Amino acid sequence: MSRIKFDQAAGEALAQAVRDIEKDSDAEIVIVVRGRSGTYRHADYLCGAIVAFAGLVFVLLSPFEFHTYWVPIDVLALFIAGAFVSSRTDFIRRTLTSKDFRAKAARTGAAAMFYEAGIANTSAENGLLIYLSLLERRLEVIADRGILKAVPALKWNNSVFELKRVGRNPAPENLVKAVRDIGFLLAEHMPATGENPNELPDGPRIELK
Repeated sequence: MSRIKFDQAAGEALAQAVRDIEKDSDAEIVIVVRGRSGTYRHADYLCGAIVAFAGLVFVLLSPFEFHTYWVPIDVLALFIAGAFVSSRTDFIRRTLTSKDFRAKAARTGAAAMFYEAGIANTSAENGLLIYLSLLERRLEVIADRGILKAVPALKWNNSVFELKRVGRNPAPENLVKAVRDIGFLLAEHMPATGENPNELPDGPRIELK
């Protein structure tokens, strides 16, 4: 999936979904889409090392003659090139990191955003964070106590499970549909009372760089 799909049109569609949900329920929804949740510098260095090692093996085993004093420079150049390519390629970074590392990075990013965006400070404890991290192909959901008390645990867990599946194929249209689906559940179990102020922005935070 190309990150460019999360453009202005996608942002407007997500914002409209949030407005519709908050019109029918007392929940406060925040959607965050991030390009990645970690630095992944170690993956870049590993890619650079692999490319440099492959280049060194080629030089040592090649039938062609190479001037000795050029070898260290060539190896260094290959390392830099490999690290640079990795830093611009999500696929390489995913390949060179473990599933557990990516999952932890996404969870940590979501937990930090829950507080950074003020979701933990809503007056009725009714905040909900939907956090999509594209490189990790992970979607994290963090709900405040008001939502967890209002929605039956089994129904909530099933809805969150379906929502998290979007992380595997994070196209904007899939995210919009999944958000609206969970909105139906929120409208059923914590319908709008007309007494809940709009405390958080409706528009998604889209940070792809």
